[in-house]
Amino acid sequence: MEFRRITSLPPYVFTIIDSLKVEARRAGEDVIDLGFGNPDLPSPDIAVDKLTEAAHNARNHRYSASRGIPKLREAIAGYYLRRFGVEIDPDTEVINTIGAKEGFSHLMWTLLQPGDAALVPSPSYPIHIYGPLFAGADIREVPLGTDTDFFDNLSEAWEYSWPKPRVIVMSFPHNPTTTCVDLEFMQRIVDFARERDVVIVHDNAYADLGFDGYRPPSILQAEGAKEVAVELYSMTKSFSMAGWRVAFMLGRPDVIAALAKLKSYLDYGTFQPIQIAATVTLNEAYDFPREVNQIYQARRDTLCNGLNRIGWELTPPKGTMFTWAPIPEPYREMGSVEFASFLVREAHVAVSPGVGFGPGGDGHVRFALIENEQRTLQAVRNLRRVLTKLG
Repeated sequence: MEFRRITSLPPYVFTIIDSLKVEARRAGEDVIDLGFGNPDLPSPDIAVDKLTEAAHNARNHRYSASRGIPKLREAIAGYYLRRFGVEIDPDTEVINTIGAKEGFSHLMWTLLQPGDAALVPSPSYPIHIYGPLFAGADIREVPLGTDTDFFDNLSEAWEYSWPKPRVIVMSFPHNPTTTCVDLEFMQRIVDFARERDVVIVHDNAYADLGFDGYRPPSILQAEGAKEVAVELYSMTKSFSMAGWRVAFMLGRPDVIAALAKLKSYLDYGTFQPIQIAATVTLNEAYDFPREVNQIYQARRDTLCNGLNRIGWELTPPKGTMFTWAPIPEPYREMGSVEFASFLVREAHVAVSPGVGFGPGGDGHVRFALIENEQRTLQAVRNLRRVLTKLG
């Protein structure tokens, strides 16, 4: 049987590193995993306590609401007002999704079909590339990085594309490149989209992970944004609730309504005790994202300072829970998969090969800040022992 929707998918290169990691651990090696961006910090106590309490109530064992229970939608609206100064109508401008990947993928089904096109950054988080492709649409890759102007590249890609793209996919702070933008940039993108009748989908996964005083903006802060934009907000990083799968789509009402209609055919919403726990967490755990941010900034400093000391030069990121590191010149010809494989085998440090985020990432590897400072320092020592060409 031909599985037509997935036949064209390339091999998932991250599995190569995972296999090497498993092999090394079976051989008794201590592999420090800085590859998969899986938050290691525990969820807030209040979330766990409320989940336990709500799960003991049999009324919460029934089907829930696909859009999310009203109090949860009110809670995320309250968060956006406190955090960004943006007013959100909980009835028409927000929907709960079962994680950001689910929300993004199904949104692509509502916005795109075969013959359509989307503008997507390159490199990019894999679902941002494959979500439009799963919907049967084409993508136009827009180069993104510290040495290129994304807005100019986006404008050029629009002008030279046919058919004209219906969707612009963005995510700032950006995974994997850690590129950050300001509210002025968001306004330029919104103005661009309003002039061309295109929908912006902004994945704000790292909304609360900004370092050295930087505070990531929401695209919904831009004037006129709700006419053209929707934004994904996830509790995965800010509240360290990765496995809970709680996220939201906010913004342009007709797009929200379209996603709600599709989801009504596909699911009955997240398990209601999880929604109740998420509601209480958003309303009461005000300081948790700030505490999480401080931990990730300390880990960033430990990793980046350590790598710079051993001759692997890189600029510390201003946001996200990652570091996007150019492969050092003496090892660049290896490419990201071979270099990452070398680091697992010889240094017992796992990182993500940049090519896994698209061809534009092949000269880099991505470090995830998911180990404590002591383990991170050990990883740096292991790398110093192995990367002898750094001098």
